[in-house]
Amino acid sequence: MLNKKSIFILSLGIMLGVFMGTCGSVFADRDNGEAATDSETLPFEDLRTFTEIFGRIKRDYVEPVSDKKLLEDAIRGMLSGLDPHSAYLVADEYQELKEGTTGQFGGLGIEVTMENGFIKVVSPIDDTPAQRAGIKAGDLIVKLDEKPVKGMSLNDAVKTMRGEPGSKIALTVVREGAEAPLKLTITRDIIKVKSVKSRMLEKNYGYVRISSFQSGTGDNLEEALAALKKENGGNLKGLILDLRNNPGGVLEAAVKVSDAFLRNGLIVYTEGRIENSEMRFNAAPDDFINDAPMVVLINAGSASASEIVAGALQDQKRAIIMGEKSFGKGSVQTILPTSNGAAVKLTTARYYTPSGRSIQAEGIEPDITLAHVKLESLDKAAFTPVKEADLSGHLKNGKTTNGNTPVSDKDKEALEIQDYSLYEALNLLKGISILKK
Repeated sequence: MLNKKSIFILSLGIMLGVFMGTCGSVFADRDNGEAATDSETLPFEDLRTFTEIFGRIKRDYVEPVSDKKLLEDAIRGMLSGLDPHSAYLVADEYQELKEGTTGQFGGLGIEVTMENGFIKVVSPIDDTPAQRAGIKAGDLIVKLDEKPVKGMSLNDAVKTMRGEPGSKIALTVVREGAEAPLKLTITRDIIKVKSVKSRMLEKNYGYVRISSFQSGTGDNLEEALAALKKENGGNLKGLILDLRNNPGGVLEAAVKVSDAFLRNGLIVYTEGRIENSEMRFNAAPDDFINDAPMVVLINAGSASASEIVAGALQDQKRAIIMGEKSFGKGSVQTILPTSNGAAVKLTTARYYTPSGRSIQAEGIEPDITLAHVKLESLDKAAFTPVKEADLSGHLKNGKTTNGNTPVSDKDKEALEIQDYSLYEALNLLKGISILKK
């Protein structure tokens, strides 16, 4: 049972801490010639209520609770009440966050957020157990191994989903359009995220996929573009940048990716209440693909840093944005380490596209909207059209090829069936290239 002396000492410590922080803010404002507002006065009544509730829990709760847990939970509640992205990270969680930005961590391979008490999938990460199991952007996870997530904090849910490589977890998923909840069993693995992948779609037309923005993504993109140009004789007629289901990541990486395609002008700027939250990022005078036309693919799983890139290239009229409206996360989080080895992830600013748009809760509207469709292969056994080349005794072409091997109808059809959005983006890119020529 907590005695009165203990409660008094705890109360005094809390009030002194708040008093020092509050007075520091008030004095700073007064030094700037501003009068303190009512909101800056010390909330003695609220602190008294907090101390009273703390004491009642210590005295009356059905099981003993440590001071550390109560204070830790109070801090978590204080931050989670601000917005979905502010959070308190204990030492282990802070370490996991740092590992995530480097591209290697253990778990399932999904970026998640909290929505109405459930875990919402922002996007699955490429080549991870979650993606291979069929997890999709927009899925709501309602149970973890038969344990309801309602009432869990986001941090607790993420911690539950992480575990030893090779161990399994059952996810109960509610998906829009599905008649009943889906139950997916996923085997955990070490997630090594290669954030940049590239290939040639056709001669002269390159494709780059960025699955997340990590500390090395900008350098990896430059390497990928150099390899594509080398494969294509030193130049490209067009490029598709695929940011679908990219949940974001490091702000500086998004700036570097945008800068790779812009010769000048503003990329993004941020605004917040504190001085160092106001930043402006401008492009350096170079373009890694020499002003070749670009199409950027986005969808509802494109969030945060992905939206910075799409917004910058759209506002600067450097690329055509194609696909679905993006997620709409337009806020910046700062990681503030604390003296006990933990950290506070705090939303400190909003970011704005070059034209001054804040996409917070709005998203990036594509220039060309593509409906979410899936094409099914047709059975061609029923009818195959006859062509000149099928006629007996037909004349030969009479000319040799110039070395440019055309893409076969079979290859075109494969792309159309496998990824209709990419197929349409390639057609658009080729059309732009023809008009530019």
